[in-house]
Parts: sequence; structure tokens; C-alpha cells
Amino acid sequence: MSRLSRHRILLLGILSPLLALICHALVYTSLTLLSRNHEKDWIFRLSASTIVMAVPLIVILVLLRKEPRPLSTSTKAGVAFAVLSAGLAWHPISDGIIRYKQTRNLSMHDVPAPLFDTPDIAGQAQRLADQKGKVVLISLWATWCPPCRTEMPKLEHLYLEHKQQGLVIFGLSAEDADTQQKFARQVPVSYPLLTIAGNVPDFYRDVVRLPSFILIDRAGRLQVAPAGDQPFEKVQAAVAALLARTDQ
Repeated sequence: MSRLSRHRILLLGILSPLLALICHALVYTSLTLLSRNHEKDWIFRLSASTIVMAVPLIVILVLLRKEPRPLSTSTKAGVAFAVLSAGLAWHPISDGIIRYKQTRNLSMHDVPAPLFDTPDIAGQAQRLADQKGKVVLISLWATWCPPCRTEMPKLEHLYLEHKQQGLVIFGLSAEDADTQQKFARQVPVSYPLLTIAGNVPDFYRDVVRLPSFILIDRAGRLQVAPAGDQPFEKVQAAVAALLARTDQ
């Protein structure tokens, strides 16, 4: 038996974390390209791509049946690497749990929006409770998110067009003030950009899908907002409809 054959399980075990990530990326990307509705089938796509992360471990367990007993130290080490690599599946599982919470939160309507009190990037306190009687659009965003960066000038135009009618826009990001300030110097906006350094409920923190919108009517109640991947015209229409309502 060649030296490579004797240590095949060790080599495969060492490579198993990388192989698991490759399997996950290939399956998720392929299913996403084939998907006709990203919103409805995301659980299936995430589940399938997470399950295939176990392929390297399964291959090693099959090869293990042919290994002579007692197992060599290198074989045991390879199995240990493969078992540890299976733990990488926790990351997409965790993302899936948070995304489920985010999807549930964004589907809520006609219930009071959770209040927050947090500083903006200039250090000024921003309180949702102070916006009663106004329509509030919260953009959940990040500087590393290309669609978020693209939509910011559109949000700025929407804000300037309707702020006299009672529209308030907040950009809420998990990134710190310095990171947001650097970006704001490149893409300046006049609506406040908020941090989560203050009292911000999990409702606004359980976010993995960006960009996303939270829409609040003049009575402080949540209303369903268009998804972030939908045309921005739908956001404009949803905001205009709330501004025009007289039953709030």
C-alpha cells in the first residue's frame, strides 16, 4: 500500500472543512439560480446546502470500514478533523434560525412597533417614541451590502420628497459609528443613520438578509413593507399609501 493510501483518511480529514464549505456553496448557489421564488424556498435551499456539508464525513466513515484494525494514529486524527468540520454546519443553521425570526418579524402588521432608543452616528439620541404621528421607514443595511449602497440615494430622494408630509427614515446598521461615517462621506444622506449601541430590541437585531425594510404607520403600528429585493417603486408606493391614509 502506498504512503498516500495509508494516510488518505488523514488527508481527507484535513481537507474536510474546506470541502464542506465548497459543498455548501455549490449546492446553495445552484439551488438559488434554479429558484423561482427566493422568499418561499429559502428554507429548502439552506437545509439542502447544510446537509451536504456532511459529505466529507460520510465519505471518511465509508472508507473507515476498510481500514485495518486497530486504527492508526493518522486515521484517528483524520476522523477527528472530519467530525470537527461537521460543526461548521452550525453557522448556516444559526443563520437560518435568525432568518426565520426576521421573516416572522417582517410579516407582522397592525401591532405596536417595538420601541428603540439609540444614538445615531453623530451621537444624537434617536427615539422611535418621538415619531408618533409620523410614518417611519427603517432601512436595515450595512456598508458591505451592494444593494444597500445602491438604494441609499433613492431613500434620500424619497425622504426629501415626503418629509414635509410626515415621513421619517432611519438607516439602522449593526456596524459602528466610525464605519458608517466613512461610508456616509462617500454617499451622504440627510436622514439619520443609527447604531445599535443603545436600547434596540432583538426585533431589529435579528437580521441576516439585507437590505430589508420595516414600515411603521402614524399610530406606531407595524405594517408590511416590500422585501429588499423587490423594485424600489414598491417601497415608494407603500410609503405613499401610508402617508395618504386618514384612519391613523
